[in-house]
Amino acid sequence: MAEQVNTNQFKNGMHIELDGGVWRIVEFQHVKPGKGGAFVRTKLKGLDSGAVVDRTFRAGEKFPRIRTETKSMQYLYDAGDEVVFMDEATYEQTPMPRTAVEDVLAFMQPSSSVQMLIVNGRPSGVQLPASVELAVTETEPGVKGDTVSNVMKAATLETGAVVQVPLFVNTGDRVKVDPRERRYISRA
Repeated sequence: MAEQVNTNQFKNGMHIELDGGVWRIVEFQHVKPGKGGAFVRTKLKGLDSGAVVDRTFRAGEKFPRIRTETKSMQYLYDAGDEVVFMDEATYEQTPMPRTAVEDVLAFMQPSSSVQMLIVNGRPSGVQLPASVELAVTETEPGVKGDTVSNVMKAATLETGAVVQVPLFVNTGDRVKVDPRERRYISRA
């Protein structure tokens, strides 16, 4: 029998089974109104569909908990409709549907390390580091004297991703970007 978890044990990032699907708790809030019973407001993301839904549960309600683990994997190549990773410990190759990693694929270079999320023994998604260093392959040149602060321009990175960078960044510069928020952090 699967381990049961009740609403008092919820944590951000925990996976539960709900309506026959696997859901990740994005955020939750315990609410104790002055009148009536306590309840828990949650924002859940479906691993299969990617849909984000708001659900409210009674305090103490129980759900089957889904066990998850992360593995260090190396991104090998993009094979069109799937992306291939290699386990850094066993050298075993694992293909994943391109749709499961499409949002972070633009920031991954071949042979870069990522953390793969394994849910119930099957790959579910990847997580990049908090920042990655990439070279700028194309951007408009900065004009001397154009020093207005907080003005941004588009820059194409070596992986094909496009991010907004400050005016002083030029083609060929290496920049540090946050792949989760798709934003410039600093020069590398």
